[in-house]
Amino acid sequence: MSITPQPGIMDIALYVGGQSKLEGHASPLKLSSNENPYGPSPQALSALQRSAATLHRYPSTDHAELRAAIARVHDLDADRIICGVGSDEVLQFIAQCYAGPGDEVIHTEHGFAMYPILARAAGATPIEVAERERRVDVDAILAACTEATRIIYLTNPGNPTGTMIPLSEIARLADAIPDQVILVLDGAYVEFAEGYDGGASLVEARGNVVMTRTFSKIHGLGGLRIGWGYAPREIVDVLNRVRQPFNLSNTQLAVAEAAIRDTGFTEHCRAENARLRVWMRERLLALGIACDESHANYVLARFADEAEAAACDAALREEGILVRRVGGYGFPEGLRITVGDEPGCKRVIDAIARFRGAA
Repeated sequence: MSITPQPGIMDIALYVGGQSKLEGHASPLKLSSNENPYGPSPQALSALQRSAATLHRYPSTDHAELRAAIARVHDLDADRIICGVGSDEVLQFIAQCYAGPGDEVIHTEHGFAMYPILARAAGATPIEVAERERRVDVDAILAACTEATRIIYLTNPGNPTGTMIPLSEIARLADAIPDQVILVLDGAYVEFAEGYDGGASLVEARGNVVMTRTFSKIHGLGGLRIGWGYAPREIVDVLNRVRQPFNLSNTQLAVAEAAIRDTGFTEHCRAENARLRVWMRERLLALGIACDESHANYVLARFADEAEAAACDAALREEGILVRRVGGYGFPEGLRITVGDEPGCKRVIDAIARFRGAA
């Protein structure tokens, strides 16, 4: 047959998400996908029920009400906001519009697994840059830039590490990259990082920075797939030209708007995550398990080697607990553990303690 896919497509390894089912356990404790253990806000659930009456209607094409709500809560310019089917779609728009054959897309070695997929889907070449002690290395990124570089995807806080670099380092990167390069700040976990705006101030001060955010994490709407981006108006205008006009349903728009307006619920989730995240890390360190300070809603437990990590994962599964093996992210010795609610956190730590013989 002469029917063949575009170059680069068959080089894409299929993305594998966190496991949600476990044989022999009807309701496993799922700490494998960085989900909000408290679910969506009550206001979002009410909006979901009300939206049923509009299922026969087409949604708006400009997402004006949701963009206005995002702008009010985060003190942003609504005209510079674009909404997508998860932040993944906004990341895809950027690759689709600004990278192609002969171009290079930079990502760091422990960054989101979708970055090289997006690059290859656009026909571009992904370039992996080393991190330094599980943290983004700005100088290494700058050294990797060439005339062919078009996009830099940067996760901050990092996934699966939970580490982050300060805004001053990101600003240094934005100032030093070549003129043709867009710096994309993937902020899926920004709300969990105290005192960090996700790069919004850099977007407003520069013409080469884009910020993305999601409703999947702190807002507990992973099942609805809603995200957004904040960019210079010229870039938003370009991205909207490839966005499908009805990419978000009435239900998605209504529920997301209700969720972002419920700032009290968001703050509750943030505070509980911060408290339990610190507790989990302290307990892991006390058990002799390496664990960097995290600024997200998960911790990366690093065992002595891959064999010990696999054995611990197996022991957790025996107890009906799902965490995430992250060998594909460069940590064969690691288990990424979502910060759950208090009973969930205590259950997984107690299980790890039993595995280590410290219970």
